[in-house]
Amino acid sequence: MSETPTYRKIIHIDMDAFYASVEQMDNPELRGKPVAVGGSENRGVVSAASYEARKFGVRSAISGVLAKKYCPDIIFVRPRFDRYKEISSKIHKIFHDYTDLVEPLSLDEAYLDVTKNKKGNPSASLLAQEIRQRIFNEVGLTASAGISINKFVAKIASDYNKPNGQKTVNPDEVEAFLEDLPIRKFYGVGKVTTEKMYQLGIFTGTDLKSKSLEFLEKHFGKSGTFYYHVVRGIHNSEVKSSRITKSVAAEHTFDVNLSSEIFMMQQLERIATSLEKRLQRHNISGKTITLKIKYSDFSQQTRSKTLPYFISDKSLIMENVEELLYQEKMKDSVRLLGISLSNLNNEVKKAVVVQLKFTF
Repeated sequence: MSETPTYRKIIHIDMDAFYASVEQMDNPELRGKPVAVGGSENRGVVSAASYEARKFGVRSAISGVLAKKYCPDIIFVRPRFDRYKEISSKIHKIFHDYTDLVEPLSLDEAYLDVTKNKKGNPSASLLAQEIRQRIFNEVGLTASAGISINKFVAKIASDYNKPNGQKTVNPDEVEAFLEDLPIRKFYGVGKVTTEKMYQLGIFTGTDLKSKSLEFLEKHFGKSGTFYYHVVRGIHNSEVKSSRITKSVAAEHTFDVNLSSEIFMMQQLERIATSLEKRLQRHNISGKTITLKIKYSDFSQQTRSKTLPYFISDKSLIMENVEELLYQEKMKDSVRLLGISLSNLNNEVKKAVVVQLKFTF
């Protein structure tokens, strides 16, 4: 007699318009109004938009100029990352009341493995509902959730009933759920890949599932293997409570474009100071230093150098950044500069992950 298959229980929690919602919570005058965090009427990029602003087509990563065009009444607010981190910390404390298997993706979203949880509750759906209610009661913000047997499906499901909702995709519903899904909603399939899939006649999960592994690998390389498995509900990635930092970076977008390397060096000094503090806070150093340059036409360039030793000291960072800055002449005025350190001393070999299954 065969055993009934067992599965993990994964919750993906995603805060609703997090940065903008924090601003509206802290400033009652902003409630119910279209708000953009970051950007301005003249320049800059929007980091987040309230749902009132999204109705007009305002989204994160669009320019402030475009946001103003879409929504003339948009209110631009400067980001307050210290405040967002403070709120995020409170939310993550709630998560840890339920499980220690919490994998943060950013300040406003995380995966929780509640297969075995601290509440002893066998229902992942009821746990998600309770967590969302606690976030609202204790923090004052709404969150949405997706619940399923793996991270891939849970991530997609959390977007279904936004804002302030949740969706559960049970084990026996996973394949049908993915088959009906438009390909553009598959997590990890961006605009370019979506267009390529359209050209290959792939518009839904069903279309993707009809393609052979050989076909997908031929057209998408290693990603083709990923697509072949996830559309069948197979995604073996575990919820990892501690994620290895691959790089540490600091950058700044300027109100006025810079055209002089002397002015750029002054700004890079400040950026390096911020980077040094971050490295010291996490007790990390690295060998590969990268200078990021974004020009006034929004084109981007990176210049990197790998050292034979680890560094974290500002003076050593600047010594190498200066060399990278003068490596070649600037092609245009500069709107953003950034410094990152990678090839860090905290990197370890990845362990082989084997999928474990439990009662859903």
